[in-house]
Amino acid sequence: MTTELLGILFIFAMTVALSIPLGRYMARLYAGESTFLDAVFGPIERLFFRASGIDASREMTWKDHLKALLTINLIWFLWAMFVLTNQSWLPWNPDGNPDMTPDLAFNTAISFLVNCNLQHYSGETGVSYFSQIFCLNFLQFVSAGTGMAAAVVIFKAIRDRQTTELGNFYDFFLKSCTRVLLPLSLIVAIVLVFNGTPMNLVGKAEYTSLQGDTVQVSQGPAAAMIAIKHIGTNGGGYFGANSAHPLENPNYLTMIVELLAQTVIPLGMIFAMGFYIRNRRFSRMVFGVMTVGFLLLLAPTVWSEIQGNPAIDRLGIAQTHGAMEGKEVRFGATASAYWSIITTVISTGSVNSMHDSTMPLSGAMELLSMMTNAFYGGCGAGILNFYIFIILAVFISGLMVGRTPEFMGKKVEAREMKIAMIVALVHPLMIMTGTAIASYLASADANMGWWFVNAEGQPNHATAWLNNPGFHGFSEMLYEFTSSSANNGSGFEGLGDNNPFWNISTGICLILTRFLPIIGPVAIAGLLASKKYIPESAGTLRTDTGTFGIMVFAVIVILAALSFFPALALGPLAEYFSL
Repeated sequence: MTTELLGILFIFAMTVALSIPLGRYMARLYAGESTFLDAVFGPIERLFFRASGIDASREMTWKDHLKALLTINLIWFLWAMFVLTNQSWLPWNPDGNPDMTPDLAFNTAISFLVNCNLQHYSGETGVSYFSQIFCLNFLQFVSAGTGMAAAVVIFKAIRDRQTTELGNFYDFFLKSCTRVLLPLSLIVAIVLVFNGTPMNLVGKAEYTSLQGDTVQVSQGPAAAMIAIKHIGTNGGGYFGANSAHPLENPNYLTMIVELLAQTVIPLGMIFAMGFYIRNRRFSRMVFGVMTVGFLLLLAPTVWSEIQGNPAIDRLGIAQTHGAMEGKEVRFGATASAYWSIITTVISTGSVNSMHDSTMPLSGAMELLSMMTNAFYGGCGAGILNFYIFIILAVFISGLMVGRTPEFMGKKVEAREMKIAMIVALVHPLMIMTGTAIASYLASADANMGWWFVNAEGQPNHATAWLNNPGFHGFSEMLYEFTSSSANNGSGFEGLGDNNPFWNISTGICLILTRFLPIIGPVAIAGLLASKKYIPESAGTLRTDTGTFGIMVFAVIVILAALSFFPALALGPLAEYFSL
């Protein structure tokens, strides 16, 4: 166990070490300064802009940014719906995978569009190679690029003292895709290919297992998808078992690489902000708050998985390797626990073990990671979410000292606070409302006709959703809506979720909880940027200090406690105390 603990400490230290130079590089990139990749990607970007007729040098207001972002996302959604509902006759479908039903296609298209990858289909059996490459892989790049571009608008609004010109969305977006996401994905994909992950266009291969059973194993362009799913904090598995599959994550080395891949950009964006706004103290404050929150979630999870199940202890059976149900022996309990918190705080959603099998306390920490939705976060989305908590902390601090709240020399007034509160409340609203409706339907076992038809078209009552009754069944439904609202995509997979109710309800949740948390922070940043700059004085609340960091952390904890602890008490915590 000591070696495994040293392993996760090494992985985290390496992540931080890599994210700092990456952050410096991204700050130079978004500021328009020269970088070492200019000669490679500069001509490609200029060709793209000439062909599309986009003027990448035109400055945009915050409204222009949002108009461009929402319009292009609508186009991508329509493309995804077309591909997924017609994949049976489109090329590169050697395994003959059928078209998706409209409700499943809706959920899948929205899910990949919003950087969540909540997969209600089973990996390699649900989509063709054409769908993987030209739909899902494409969306994994552009969804991550969208979040990063929106975060850069925040950076520019903070840095410039008074302006309505906040750069160009298409310029930020394309640079994110070509000069950050693509090069890093290529590196990860090469590592995976050399460790045995498939990268081809052939159909299933026949293998004989150690037991002598003959099995058909899918191949295809797996390495490319697995690389961007982690680099872009998307999380969707090429195979149904996600990164617990031996071809998706063959060994401990690939596990390290995939963990580094999903954390390096979110952490890098924090440091990029400090370099870009020329205030590294502020980025260190943000990093410190996020890291404290991450460690407080990680510690009980690792402890719980190392200790194992007390019910097994009472039988006198030694659990020398910890709680190993649902885990791969090649990774172990400690590394699996680390992955489970990384993937939920980062909002990646990929898994190297089954979260449905983790100990109840671990499940509570995984849920709380997504419920707070403030520690590191996804590509760009982490900065956007944390920005809302900063505005709330500034406002509360101003009330406490009887002074008009200010952030970076700009007065925070009623309009900004209303937007911030709407964004802060939509997350718990969608989780609690969705879980309440699902719980009612499951308890009443109501016959709702087409809502309860399964993937095979057979009647499927609400109780058939749950493989586990009681506390754990409630946790499964709570996890599904929490994962959707946090744009995470992982799940307690004891839940039968491929039916119209879950596909449509979580799809609506995905739309609202992706775009409102982008619209809100960008609007607030734009409004503040247009205001007159107020020089610092003796009464100015500095937002780059440890004291302010404690205030932000307190706001996050209080909001999470008030919003989610009652639900956690009904699910994973009740299960924990019943062991």
